[in-house]
Amino acid sequence: MNIKFEYNKDLTSLNTFRISAKAAIYAEYKNMDELRSITLSEEFMDNEVFYLGGGSNVLFNGDYHGLVIKSQIKGIKKYQKNEETVFAIAGAAENWADFVKWTIDEGLGGLENLSGIPGSVGASPVQNIGAYGVEVGSMIHKVECFDVITKETVTFTAEQCKFGYRDSFFKNEGKGRYVVLRVSFKLKNSTVAENLDYGPLKTLEEKWNRKPTISEVAEEVLKIRDSKLPDPSKIGSAGSFFKNPVVRIYFYREVMSALSPEIPYYETDDPLYVKIPAGWLIENAGLKGYSVGDAEVYPKQCLVIANKGRATAKDVIEVSEHVRKVVLEKFGVTLHPEVNIVDTNIKVTILGSGTSKGVPEVGCFCPVCRSDSAKDKRTRCSALVETKGLKLLIDVSPDFRQQALRSEITYLDAALITHSHYDHVGGFDDLRPFCTGSKFPVYMRKDVSEDLHRRLDYCFRETPYPGVPSFEVHEIDESPFIIKGVKIIPISVMHGKLPIAGYRIGDFAYVTDAKTIPEEEKEKLKDLDVLVLNGLRFKEHFAHFTVEEALKTIEELKPKRAYLTHFCHEIGRHDDFQSSLPDNVFACYDGLVINTH
Repeated sequence: MNIKFEYNKDLTSLNTFRISAKAAIYAEYKNMDELRSITLSEEFMDNEVFYLGGGSNVLFNGDYHGLVIKSQIKGIKKYQKNEETVFAIAGAAENWADFVKWTIDEGLGGLENLSGIPGSVGASPVQNIGAYGVEVGSMIHKVECFDVITKETVTFTAEQCKFGYRDSFFKNEGKGRYVVLRVSFKLKNSTVAENLDYGPLKTLEEKWNRKPTISEVAEEVLKIRDSKLPDPSKIGSAGSFFKNPVVRIYFYREVMSALSPEIPYYETDDPLYVKIPAGWLIENAGLKGYSVGDAEVYPKQCLVIANKGRATAKDVIEVSEHVRKVVLEKFGVTLHPEVNIVDTNIKVTILGSGTSKGVPEVGCFCPVCRSDSAKDKRTRCSALVETKGLKLLIDVSPDFRQQALRSEITYLDAALITHSHYDHVGGFDDLRPFCTGSKFPVYMRKDVSEDLHRRLDYCFRETPYPGVPSFEVHEIDESPFIIKGVKIIPISVMHGKLPIAGYRIGDFAYVTDAKTIPEEEKEKLKDLDVLVLNGLRFKEHFAHFTVEEALKTIEELKPKRAYLTHFCHEIGRHDDFQSSLPDNVFACYDGLVINTH
C-alpha cells in the first residue's frame, strides 16, 4: 500500500495555538491498514514519532525532527443496548464538538457538559478530557486501538484505560504503542440532564422549576465557554494550559491557607486530598494579562495562555514558567501543564560531576584540590534533564540542596535513581520542597527501593510525621517506561558486581559508575547524539571505568558527542584534562549545559 509522506510539513494550521512549526516528515491514514503500512515503513522505524489529533492540546516547541502522523478515521454509529443505554462509537478523527452535538441531536445524554471542547474524539480518552463537573472517562465504554508492535487491534475497557485527572494509560504505559482508532461511549437514552453539580449549572433546575434538557445544558455550557475563552477563529490557544493542582489536605490547611486564607478548594474522591482551582491562583497572584511578546495570560480566564497574533513557542513557555514561579512563591504550590509540549530537544545540566568524596577532597592539599578554577570544584554526581516540558532529575546526591539552589530548580516532575550508594541518594531528604502538594514520583530498581525503604523508613510509613518527604515509588526493570509522555529506556550496567541503571532519553544517555556494559545493553546505546559516561581516573579501579576504558567504550558506541563525568581529584585540573581528550569527547564540570535532540 502506497503511503504519501510529506517532508518539511508546515504544522501551523494543524494546531489551535497557531504556533509556527514544521515536521520533518508527515503522513495521514484513513484506516487501520494504512496505519499498519506507515508503521512498517523506514520513515516510522528510523524516526521519533508523534501522533497528532485535533491539535487542540499541543504546543510545538520548535520544528519536530521526526515523523508526525495524523488520523483521518471518521464515522459515527450507535447501538441500542436496552431502553436506557445506547453505545455511540466514533472514529478517532471525528471533531469532538461536532460529535457531542450529534449525541445531543440523537437524544443521548451524558456528554452535554463537554460541549464546545476543541479537539478530536481520539484524544478524548488519552487526555481524559473534562469540564463543568464531568470527565469523559466516566462515559467511555471501550477504546479500540492499533498496537504498533504486534500490528493488531486491541480493545481496552474503561477500567484498563486507568483514567485519572487529565490522565490515562495512553499517556503513560501505553504511549507510543497504542494508537486510538475508535472510541465507544456508554450514554443514556434520555434528554433529561443529570450532571448539574458544577457552579452555574446548579441554578438551572431552580431557575426553570424543572430539570433542564441536555440541549439546554449544552447551550448554557457554550455560553459560559464563549464568555470566558478566546474565540478560536481569532485568537490561538490550547484551552486550559495548567491542571488544577491536587494537594494534601494537611498542606492546604497548614501552608496554603496560612499564606492566603481565602484560597478555594474542591473535595476529591480521596479525603486526604483537595483540588485547588489553578485559574484562581493565577488571577490572585496578579498575573491576569501578563504577557511576553504576543503570548498572554488571557484576562477573561487565567487558565488560558493566548496567542494574540505572532506569539512563538518561546513566548508561551516564558509566560508559563513565570506563572509557575510566581504562583509557587505566593501560594507554595507548583502548577503543571495540561498542554502537551511537543519537543525533540533535550537540555541537560550537569549538577554534579565528582565522585563519592567530591573535589576538593576534605583534608587534601594537592594542586587540583587547591585550584581556583570553578571547573575544579566538583560536587557529587547528579544531572537535570529537561524535555517536552518536564524536568527529570537523575540521582539525588548529598550535595543536591547546593546544586538545586545554584541552578535555581524550583520544581521537578520526577527523579530517576541509578543505584543506592550514598553519593547518589544522600540528598533524598532534600526533595521535601517537591513533596509538599502530593507524593513525588521516583523511579528505581527493586533492590534500590528495598534499600531506601530500610534506610529512609520515615518517608514510607503509612502515617508519616507531617512535613517529611513523601514518595510515589515506581519499581523498574529493564523494560522502557513512560513519564508523562517521555519514554525512558533503562540501561543495565555493572558497577563491579552490582547491577545498576543508566538511562536513555531520546538520543541522550547517562551512564555512571559502570565498570562493564553487557553486549545486549550496548545495543541500547547505539546511534546516540550525546553520551555521558563515567571515567573515574587513569589508574585501574575494580568498580569504575578508567579514562582509557571509557574512551574505548565511546569509540565502540560511536556517539556524536561524549562527556566524561564522576571524576576524582586524580584526574587533574579540568583544563589540562580537556586538552588531552579526543575532539568529540568533553570533560564535564558542575553547571555544564548540554543541548541535544
